[in-house]
Parts: sequence; C-alpha cells; structure tokens
Amino acid sequence: MSRYDYDLFVIGAGSGGVRASRVSAAHGARVAVAEEYRVGGTCVIRGCVPKKLLVYGAHFAEDLNDAAMFGWDVPTKRFDWPILRDHVQAEVKRLEGLYNETLKSNKVETFLERATITGPNEVRLASGSTLSAGKILIATGARPFLPEIPGIEHAITSNEVFHLKKMPKRIVIVGGGYIANEFAGVFHQFGAHVTLVNRSDTILRGYDESMRDRLLQISIAKGIDFKFISSIEAIARAEHGGLQLTMAGCDDIVVDEVLYAVGRKPNIEGLGLESLGITIGERGEIKVDSAARTNVPSVFAIGDVTDRIQLTPVAIREGQAFADTQFGDKPPFEVDYDCVPNAVFSHPPIAGVGMTEGEARNRLGSIKVFTSDFRAMKNVMAGRNERSLYKMVVEEASDRIVGIHMIGPDAPEILQAAAIAVKARLTKADFDATVALHPTMAEELVLMR
Repeated sequence: MSRYDYDLFVIGAGSGGVRASRVSAAHGARVAVAEEYRVGGTCVIRGCVPKKLLVYGAHFAEDLNDAAMFGWDVPTKRFDWPILRDHVQAEVKRLEGLYNETLKSNKVETFLERATITGPNEVRLASGSTLSAGKILIATGARPFLPEIPGIEHAITSNEVFHLKKMPKRIVIVGGGYIANEFAGVFHQFGAHVTLVNRSDTILRGYDESMRDRLLQISIAKGIDFKFISSIEAIARAEHGGLQLTMAGCDDIVVDEVLYAVGRKPNIEGLGLESLGITIGERGEIKVDSAARTNVPSVFAIGDVTDRIQLTPVAIREGQAFADTQFGDKPPFEVDYDCVPNAVFSHPPIAGVGMTEGEARNRLGSIKVFTSDFRAMKNVMAGRNERSLYKMVVEEASDRIVGIHMIGPDAPEILQAAAIAVKARLTKADFDATVALHPTMAEELVLMR
C-alpha cells in the first residue's frame, strides 16, 4: 500500500484537470481533485462554451434579415436577452453536471473547496483537512486581467458578461485580441453600439495580416467603432446614468458597460508555491519542463496556469499526456505545440493553422502564397457584400503547405480537416489532385492556382 492518501491530487477541475484526473484514475491511480468554484473550469462555465452559444444567438440577427431573399416572411425580429442568457446558463449547468458525473464514474474523489500546497506531497483543504499525495498537479487556469485605474470596479470582464441583467445600448470593449473581437461582433449583432478601444494600432496580433485586415474592414462596414492607440484613464458614474470614460488618445465616451478583454493572468495566488520555491515566470506563469514537471519533482502543472498556449484543447492534451506518462502503461509522450489550429469566433469567423505569410517569409525565405477572395453563395443570394478570404502558404522548395488561414462563414469548421493536412506535411500538389466538393466554400481550398 502507498504511504500517501492518494497517488495524485489535482488542484483545479477545468478541462485539463478533469482529463488528467479521469485518465489517471482509469490507469488505476487513486485520484482526488479540488475545485473551489464550479467543476468544468473557464471553458465550460464562463468561457468558450457559453461564448459560442452567444455567437450562435448573434448569427440569427443576419440570418433573419437574409431570410427574406430565400422566401421566408419573418415579420417580428425582436431579441430578448434574458431568454438567451438563461438558456445558456441552463446548458452550462447541464455540462457541469456531466463533468461531475465523469469524475464520479471514474472514482475520482472531488472536494468542492480550495486546496493549498503545504509540502512536496501535501495539500491542505479550506475545511482544515490535510491530505498527502505521491504527485500533485496544478491545473488552476487563468483569469481576466484588469488594470489598476480609478473606477475599474465599474468594469466587467468575460467572467461577468454572461450574467448581465440587460443588454447595453452602448458598450466599450477594451482590447484587440480574439476575446475582444468576438464580443464586439456578438454585442453588435444584439443591437448595441460597440466601440472597441485598443492601445495599439493592430487587432489580433499574431494572426495572419490579411485575415485581420479583412475582419477590420468588415467590422467597420457593419458599424463597429474602433479607437486605436487609445486607452481608458478613469471610469466614473455619469450624471445622467451610464459610465463616463476619461480617455487618452480620443474623446471621452459615455456608455452603459465597459468590458475589458486585455489578456489573462495565471491563477497562482494562495497556492503555497512560494513556500516550496516553485519557479514562476515573468508573466506569473508556473514554469514546467516538457513533461509538465516543475522544479519540485513531485509537483506538476498543465493548462493556462503555465501560459504556454492558452487553449482548452491544449490543456486537455497536456492532461492526457501527463496521465499516460505518469500512470499509464504507454510509452511517455510529450505534447507537440506545432501546428495548433486556432479560431476567432468573430463575425465572420477567422481560423488558421501553421505559419502566417509573414512568419513563413521570415523563417523559410522563398514561399508561394495562394489566395481565394470570394463571396459565399448564401451572401450573394442575400445581397450581402461580405467577402470571404482563404490563404494557403507554401514552402517553394518542397511544395509543402506550411499554413492555411481563412475568414468567412464556417471557417473554423472547415479548417479542422485542413489542419490535419498541414500537420501531415501534405503538399500543394496533394490539394490540387483532390476533387472539389461542389458547391461548397471548402472547395476553394483545392481550387487555388
């Protein structure tokens, strides 16, 4: 019998922590997990899942307008925010229940309270209990960052946005990344006047330049207001309601809500890391090696708290790798962070995998770029001028496809299959030899010449 209470104690029951817990238990380990908020983590409770449901709801705004050109008479187009909000929360609660059931069915003991590391093999629960474990895995994720400015308590983040009592008529969204642009599209479709404030002159830094330029053009045409090289200096309650924003770089603004989406900060506070001397990076992330191990041999970390790639599927893959390596009978394997696909669920969405055109030119030198700039058939019929753009980046010497980037309806759904081709190092000739599936938008991937 082990001298520890558990073989593995996991702190944090988000996507990565749940995967590591259940797979380790399936391998025969005695596993416990502590979660101080709700099982499911950011993605399920207040992140990608409820956000995607809002994105679905927002798409109906344009679909209902387009329906007339397809013969449908939709006389009343009234949006009711509380109905969508409450249905989204009901779905979140359902998924939370499934996550709990998954842990239970795999015989993982769950503690719904905070856990602190008090030794290399010891944790203390908020209720006062002290437990021991052969290995400790930190999977506490990250949270939205808020700057220290006067009146910041009046602002909201992506944590609170799903619980708004009413839909604002005017909203400022601070940030230029994927979360900011996603919510800009959602609130605009719901009828709010959206102003996106960004301290730089670029949105979606790190994404392919052609895709982000196209999204900016479309967003401006739709009526989203952009304030570049600007920032909020202070927030205060306005005299006649709303919030008064004192701005730097542009005129002051009065709005109903201010949403900050300026990055996420790893959740490391109060975990007891200092007492163990666990190494923390410049961004507040837990430093780990390729096997997810910290500088303390019995303590590991996965997911957003390590700030490698803050994506749910990456955290899940890291949890799987940890469980299989530490408790499975399979050969150890490391997570491959190359060619991780990404998506921005903006309006329209962006999806990409591999190198951007700029990255490929810098790293490979001689490349070929193929593009398809077109209007989706549905947009043509609806009289909507919005154009899609697909780009394929190819290494000239080998003909290998090193990047695919897309903006247009259903781009993320299409890209998932294309990402396999990039990962498999297929060539442009392989795509050229593939028969097109007509009529689809995806066929443009094999028709570029």
